[in-house]
Amino acid sequence: MELNDKTALITGAAGFLGSHLCDRFIAEGCKVIAMDNLITGDLRNIEHLKKHPKFTFVLHDVSKYVAIDEHLDYILHFASPASPIDYLKIPIQTLKVGSLGTHNLLGLALHKKATILVASTSEIYGDPLVHPQPEDYWGNVNPVGPRGVYDEAKRFQEAMTMAYHTAKGLDTRIVRIFNTYGARMRLNDGRALPAFFGQALRGEDITVFGDGSQTRSFCYVDDLIEGIVRLLHSGYHQPVNIGNPDEVTIARFAQEIIALTGSKQKVIFKPLPIDDPKQRQPDISRARKILKWQPQVSRHEGLKTTYNYFKNLPTDEWFKPVHDFQ
Repeated sequence: MELNDKTALITGAAGFLGSHLCDRFIAEGCKVIAMDNLITGDLRNIEHLKKHPKFTFVLHDVSKYVAIDEHLDYILHFASPASPIDYLKIPIQTLKVGSLGTHNLLGLALHKKATILVASTSEIYGDPLVHPQPEDYWGNVNPVGPRGVYDEAKRFQEAMTMAYHTAKGLDTRIVRIFNTYGARMRLNDGRALPAFFGQALRGEDITVFGDGSQTRSFCYVDDLIEGIVRLLHSGYHQPVNIGNPDEVTIARFAQEIIALTGSKQKVIFKPLPIDDPKQRQPDISRARKILKWQPQVSRHEGLKTTYNYFKNLPTDEWFKPVHDFQ
């Protein structure tokens, strides 16, 4: 299956991952309809594409009815707040885009006879009791905790997607995305990696929550996008983990950032947020077997590239807070 001369609707297109998907699809000759309501996205992420003859931007909230006049081959649903700062500030919008937005796009895919790929997350595993996390693990999620609006929105999204596949025969894909990083992340969005870089650039102490023994597994964005494209072409309908199984404690990760940036900051510790996962590591056996995929970029190499991106941003971006939501 080739992307050349196909047409794709990509939602959340002005966000971190959505914009990289737009780049990949345009590079492969696909016509891209990019959709975003800009509640967390940034038009600067897709500014370089706006004059491309195969690129169109539509300002729209997918939680409302979505109408596309032309034929669609693919829909990639990446519209959602994705950081704790985002979904704690806008919990209702987070739930709506995972439920109403997903329903609208599944209906559109059915009408257009398009393949739809929805972006789920490792957060559906919650604070896991199984490690590493395989796709057949059902998770340990607090539905009424502060993270529940995001976790349960994504769990509902998966259930709705599978319902359309089994009941309607819709051609669906579900990707469970683990921590991903790279250019176009927002420095101050509350997640550890951009937060650490932002603090290093500003000369602030590095803030670690808890004792730093909690783990994360960081995947470079180019690897993630390759996995997503392979999944889209795979014909496989069950969820697939895409992430890098190279697990690291947050305390060690903070020291890696300090070493990379050459900063003189010390690490300070603050209380762990409620329901913060203590371990996060993908079991990617399914991706290796079905997609013939595994990450290629080492953490050292990816972090160096990402730091160069952040370092070359205008200095005022280092100090810019996450914008207030309307």
